[in-house]
Formats: sequence, structure tokens, C-alpha cells
Amino acid sequence: MSGTLNKVMLIGHLGDDVKIKHFDNGGCIARFPLATNETYTNKSTNEKVTNTDWHNIVLRNKAAEICEKYLSKGDKVYVEGKLRTRKWQGDDGADRYTTEVNVDEFTFLSTKKEPSPNVESNQSTTTNNQTSDQAEDDLPF
Repeated sequence: MSGTLNKVMLIGHLGDDVKIKHFDNGGCIARFPLATNETYTNKSTNEKVTNTDWHNIVLRNKAAEICEKYLSKGDKVYVEGKLRTRKWQGDDGADRYTTEVNVDEFTFLSTKKEPSPNVESNQSTTTNNQTSDQAEDDLPF
């Protein structure tokens, strides 16, 4: 293989709500921190250890608007994209760097728990079915 590859795939939880910035030309950019965890048991102490890594996630335009609308802090999401390192000068004149994941694809993994009117009727139907099933089980044949 003569080429190179810059591809990142992460599954994690949002560390904050999605922040979006709109530009005069109609475009926009969204950012949020994503936490990934690695958990293992320390063999010498038998203690459970969790290491958390934080990733700066960047989305543009329509993807940014969708994520702002549907994602919030704590939600689980799959993101796929490329690593990019940006450089800028801070207020003190010193060079600053940040590495970000520029997302091409994403999938929401958290389900929103919104109460619906049918939930109660389904639960009562299930309860009624269980009651009638139990009555049938008491029959001698």
C-alpha cells in the first residue's frame, strides 16, 4: 500500500452540550467534547480502574445542525472522521495547538425516553394477558 490513512472511529458520551456557531455565508460549525473510557482490573490490587480520554469533536453545516438539535450532555454517540491539528496564537502571542476529530459520519446510540400515551395502555394489556394466562394454567387439563 503506497498511501496513508487518517481515520478515527469513536464511541463515547458527550461531556457537554453541542455548541454551534453560524457564519454569514450560511454555514455553521458545531463542537463538543466526547469521553471514551477504558476499564480494567488492576491485578495486584484487584481494583477496578477506569481511564477516560477526551476528544474534541467538530461537525460542519447540516451535520452540525442535526447534532445540535438531537444531542445533549451524556448522550452516547458513534463518530467517524479524520484527525486534524489546528494552530493559532493565544492572547500572550504564544502558539497554541489542538487536535480535533472532523466528523464525516455519526450515529446516535442513546434513546430518548419520552413518555407516550400508549405506554400505559400497553402495560395494562400485558398485565391483563398475564392474569388470563395464569388463570388458564390453573386448569387441570
